[in-house]
Amino acid sequence: MSRGYPFDEAATARAVIADDGTLLEWNEGARRLLGHSADAVLGRPAARLLANDDGTGPLPSGGHWDGTLDLRHSDGRTVPVRLLARHRPADGTHDGDWLVLAPPPGTAPPLADDPLAEAGLLQSPCAVAVYDGQLRLCRMNDAMARITGLPEERVRGLRITETGGLPQPEELEHSLRQVLSTGQRLDVRVHTCATDGGPARTWLARMAPVTDADGRVRGVVVATHDVTESDRARQRLRLVNEASVSVGTSLDVIRTARELADVCVPVLADFVTIDLLDPAEHGGEPPRRVVPPVPLRRAAHRSVLEGEPEAVAEPGGSEVYPEFSPQATALLTGRTVSAAVAAGDLDKWLAWSAERGERVRQFGIHATLAVPIHARGTTLGVVVLARHRRRDPFTADDVLLAEEITARAAVCLDNARRYSRERDTALALQRSLLPRRLPPTAALEATSRYLPAARAGVGGDWFDVIPLSGTRVAMVVGDVVGHGVQASAAMGRLRTAVRTLADLDLAPDELLTHLDDLVVRLYEESGGDGGGEVGATCLYAVYDPVSRRCSLARAGHPPPVVLEPGKPPRELDLPSGTPLGLGGLPFESAEVELPEGTVIALYTDGLVASRDSAGDRGRQLLFEVLGDETRRPGERCGHALDATCDRVLDALLPRGDAADDVALLLARTHALPADQVAAWDVPDDPALVAPVRREVGEQLERWSLTEAAFTAELVVSELVTNAIRYGSQPVRLRLIHDAGRLICEVSDASHTAPHLRRAKTFDEGGRGLLLVAQLTQRWGSRHTAEGKTIWAELNLPADERRPERDGQ
Repeated sequence: MSRGYPFDEAATARAVIADDGTLLEWNEGARRLLGHSADAVLGRPAARLLANDDGTGPLPSGGHWDGTLDLRHSDGRTVPVRLLARHRPADGTHDGDWLVLAPPPGTAPPLADDPLAEAGLLQSPCAVAVYDGQLRLCRMNDAMARITGLPEERVRGLRITETGGLPQPEELEHSLRQVLSTGQRLDVRVHTCATDGGPARTWLARMAPVTDADGRVRGVVVATHDVTESDRARQRLRLVNEASVSVGTSLDVIRTARELADVCVPVLADFVTIDLLDPAEHGGEPPRRVVPPVPLRRAAHRSVLEGEPEAVAEPGGSEVYPEFSPQATALLTGRTVSAAVAAGDLDKWLAWSAERGERVRQFGIHATLAVPIHARGTTLGVVVLARHRRRDPFTADDVLLAEEITARAAVCLDNARRYSRERDTALALQRSLLPRRLPPTAALEATSRYLPAARAGVGGDWFDVIPLSGTRVAMVVGDVVGHGVQASAAMGRLRTAVRTLADLDLAPDELLTHLDDLVVRLYEESGGDGGGEVGATCLYAVYDPVSRRCSLARAGHPPPVVLEPGKPPRELDLPSGTPLGLGGLPFESAEVELPEGTVIALYTDGLVASRDSAGDRGRQLLFEVLGDETRRPGERCGHALDATCDRVLDALLPRGDAADDVALLLARTHALPADQVAAWDVPDDPALVAPVRREVGEQLERWSLTEAAFTAELVVSELVTNAIRYGSQPVRLRLIHDAGRLICEVSDASHTAPHLRRAKTFDEGGRGLLLVAQLTQRWGSRHTAEGKTIWAELNLPADERRPERDGQ
C-alpha cells in the first residue's frame, strides 16, 4: 500500500524506493520526465534507471541526499535530473524506504515584476520562505536553509511535505493552505524532539498572505523564529505555579512527597526519587548535622515507565548512602549535585552499588540531579531527578527550576512533618489519658473505641467506666472543644476530675455542676484570652444492677441510644443541659429502668456528624446497626459486643476518615439476682444488734462464706451500732454477694457523714470506723435522697468466690 500525499500532482516527479533498491511507487510526473510507465519499472531495481550504471548500484547512506544524476530516458537518451532523496524509517505500518523527488522544470527564481519577488524579508537574518499558489517553494533565505539543512536550489518547486526539513510538515502545510484560502495571518508553534545532535527546540512559524496589486492572494510568506528559550521560561513558570498548587494539599508527609514527584515527571525528569532523613533515628527530629554514611528512607518515587522499574528501593524502605553518592554529597554540601554518566561522574557510586549500575545501563540513564531538601534551617532529605527517555542533559536553568520547586515543596514537607509530630504527640498523650482497658464489673460488660480525626488530628474526646460502691457503675463520655495537645491535656484534667467526683458518689446532675465550675476556673486560669479557652460537653450515667435503674444527666452532649431486648433502638429523652463552661446554669437528672441485657450506646458527635453523613442520617445508621445486634452462636457476650462496636464504625465511618475525633462506648447491662442480695430493717435499739449479727451469720452460711463470716459479722456490728447511735431512723442493712467480694451497706436518714478519728487511750468509743477500715478492702459513704449510706467491701477467699458471668 502506498503512502498518501494530500497534494500529489504530476508536476513533481516522485518515486519511492525500498531499502533493498526496488522501485515501489512511480507517479505520472516521473513518467513524463523519463518516459517509462509504472508497469515497466515497478518491482525492478531503481539503479537500472541510471545512465552510467549496470543496475546494481547502492543506495546513498544517511537520511538525506541531493544532487544531479544522469538518468536513462525510455527513448535511450540521457537526461540530467536534479534529485532530492529523503529516507523514511519503518514505523510499524510501512517498511523503511526512500522518497525521491525531482522538482518540476522551470522553477527558476521568479521574475522581478512578479509580486512574489517583492518579499523584502528574503535578506533578513530571520528564517523566511515564500510559497506560491500551489504551495511550492519559490524562495527561501540562507537562515531558512540552515534550518532545513537543504540549499534553496535543491528544494525550489517542492512542497513543504516533500522537503522534510521542517518539523511537523503536514501541520505546517495545512496551515499554509488555510492562509492561502482565507487570506488571514496565522501563527503556528512546532516542536522538535531532542536528539544526540542537540536538545529539543520550539519554533514559531508566522504565516502571512502575499498579494498582488489587485489584492489577490498569490502565495504565502513564512517567517520562522526560534522561541525555545521563551517557551522554556513559560514552561518553568507554569511548573513552579503547578508545584505551588499541587504540592502540599494535605498534611501528610508521604502524600506531599508523592505530589512533588508527580509535578517533576515528565516535565523535568523521567524518573524522580524523594528520600528523607529518618527522624525516628534522631529522637523524632531530623539531625542537626548530617554525617556520612547517610541513612535515608524512601518516601516516594515516580517514573514515565509503568511500575517504576528504575527504582532500587521501595517506598518505606531504608538505605545507607556513602559519602561519595550524589545523595550524600548533596546533603553534606547543601548544594545541588549535577552528574553526567558519560563524563564518569557516577562511576564510583555505580561501582559501589552494582544494582544501580545495572539499572543505569538497562534504561540508559545519562544525567542526574541531586537536590537537597531544606526548610527553616533544617535538612529534611534529598530529591534525585534522572533522565533516560529525554536525551538532553540538565541545564543550568533546569537546576534553578529543580531548586525552586524543591524549596517550595520543602516548606510543605516541613509543615507536614511538624503536624505529624504534634499529632503523634497528642495521640500518645490522648491514649495515655484514656483507659487502656475497661474494668470488669458485675453491673455491665463494656467495650469502647477511639478514632482521631483524619485531618484535624487528636481532639478532646474521652470515655470511662468507673466502678462505684454497691456494685453500681458509672459511664461517662465527653468531648472537649478543639484539637491537638491542648485539647488532650484539658481532656485529661476533666477525666481526672470526673473520677474524683465519682468517688464521692455524687448524683449525675450534681457531678456535672461541679465539673462545670471546674471548666469555668480553667478558662479563668488561662486569662480568658481565647488561646486557652476550654469548653466541653459531657454525658454521665450511673447504673445500679440491683434495682436495674439508670440515672443520667448531660451537658450539651448527644443523648444515649438504648436497645432493650426484643425492642427497636431508641434515643433516651433527657434534658439537654448547657455545655460545660457557661457557668451558673442547672443540670437535670433523669432515671430510667433498663431490663437485663439492654445495650446502651454513648458516643461523641464525631460518630454521627461525619463529613459524609448529616447528624440525622448518622443516628439512623446507628439505630440500624444496633437493631441488628444479636449474639452469634457460640460467641461470648463480650466478643459479640466488641464485634457490634466494629460494625458501628464500619457503617458510619467506612473509610475511617472521620472529620472529628470519635469516642464510642457500648455497654450491656446485667441484673444482680435476688439471691445475691439480703436486706434487713434494723430496730432503733443497740441491744438488738446481736440478733441482727446472728441473722447475718446465717445468710453468710447459706452463701457458703464461712471463712469470711467472722470478719463480716464484726463489720456489720460496728456499722449498725454507729447508725443506731449517731444516725436517724429508719436504719437498713444490706449485704451484696458479688463475684470475689462481699459488700456491707448500712443506710439511715441522717445526712451527717462519718469520719475517722484517733481515739485516746481511755476513750470508751471512737474505734469502730478505724476497725472497719482495717478489716475491709475499702469503705466509704454516699449521700442519698433519704440520708446517707455507709458501705464496706471485703475480698473473699478464692474458694468462696462466685464464678464470674460472661463478659466480666
